[in-house]
Amino acid sequence: MLPFAAIIPVKMQSRLEPSFDPSAVSFEVSRLASADIPVRSIFPDDPVWDNVDPRKAFAVPYNPLSPVPGQAFLQAAPPKTLLADPRRMRVAVVTCGGLCPGLNDVVRGITLVSTYHFHVKEVLGVRYGYPGLERGQFVTLSADKVDGIQNMGGTVLGSARGMGDIDAMIDQLVERQVGVLFCVGGDGTLRGASALSRRIRERGLSIGIVGVPKTIDNDIPFVARSFGFASAVEEARKVLTCAHVESKGNPGGIGLVRLMGRSAGFVCASATLASGDVNFCLVPEADFHLPAFLDALEKRMDRRGHAVIALAEGLASKMMEPMGYDPSGNPKYGDVGPFLKDAIEARFKAASKTVSVKYFDPSYSVRSIPANSEDSIFCWNLSRQAVYGAMAGYTDFYVGHWHGYYTFVPLSLMHGLRKSMSLSSELWMSVLSITGQPPTF
Repeated sequence: MLPFAAIIPVKMQSRLEPSFDPSAVSFEVSRLASADIPVRSIFPDDPVWDNVDPRKAFAVPYNPLSPVPGQAFLQAAPPKTLLADPRRMRVAVVTCGGLCPGLNDVVRGITLVSTYHFHVKEVLGVRYGYPGLERGQFVTLSADKVDGIQNMGGTVLGSARGMGDIDAMIDQLVERQVGVLFCVGGDGTLRGASALSRRIRERGLSIGIVGVPKTIDNDIPFVARSFGFASAVEEARKVLTCAHVESKGNPGGIGLVRLMGRSAGFVCASATLASGDVNFCLVPEADFHLPAFLDALEKRMDRRGHAVIALAEGLASKMMEPMGYDPSGNPKYGDVGPFLKDAIEARFKAASKTVSVKYFDPSYSVRSIPANSEDSIFCWNLSRQAVYGAMAGYTDFYVGHWHGYYTFVPLSLMHGLRKSMSLSSELWMSVLSITGQPPTF
């Protein structure tokens, strides 16, 4: 039985789009082959394995309030049996997509767990994402080489968006005798990992593919909180404080802050709560009509003389037409921040009212900072569980965090799904309470 407190955040804060039917999918995690080599037969004198919980890993129900047999994730746990002798194994890690606090923590975590717990033959890093894998850009990682990188922003491996030729990428893994590839990235990266795994099976190869979900937006399905999110909220709060100071320091002051959130408003909503100074929190999940918002803003300015607006970048989909797609397949829009700034200034100019709009866009500064303490700990645990699953022979999965437990989630489950904030959640209700804004505009 899961503790009740652990099941509240996920069910109350998020929703999946389109609607998800757990009875129509399989929660079973694939294995390369049967893992029947006892850990102790390989590491008989290693005290690390003295502390492994002897109990069998249990299933974490998709819905603990109403559990259904077969609708549950496999709990992540240290393996008791291994697929092969890890001392003869070579593993690799690749970081893909945009930068995010915690990437270096994950690279370091995978390197150290693979080295210290499993004594693998070699850990390789892939430079510059999947395109770098296609080109065969490998570097050797070791405990010495990853020393201190957790204190740096970005990723020491470099990153890139988009896929390459899948067969060429697999050929590079085969040439270097890589047994496991850890893919660290967001939804596009995980879709790419799934495609790699599928092609590896078609070619009859034994290479494990393991995903570690990364996104500041916190929009990966079946992960209650993705790494980088807590750091982003903390940094965004600082910017909102500056915007509040600016808004009160000028007659008719308006602080407008554009935050991350392509399709989910978790960062914007959470930073709004952390700040306490935001008057309008605009997220892509809520209905939005520009004239209605400008009416509300004008009333606020008439009444209080200043305002702070937190704006999720995904609101662009409510006001602008897409201008194509990025290499990960996401629609590209113009910058919604300047668009809204211009609309605000035009509205007040037409009403012969003076305002001073100060616009802040901290997106890149938020992405490039080192992880905070909370994210660093989370990254370490994600890395550890990823290596545990790989050494047990599991493949084609990513590490989830569901109802307080780390889990192994089949990559196939996330196809076509995106997590967003529920408008009936405690999170959104708290935002409405602290800002005083209407639920929609």
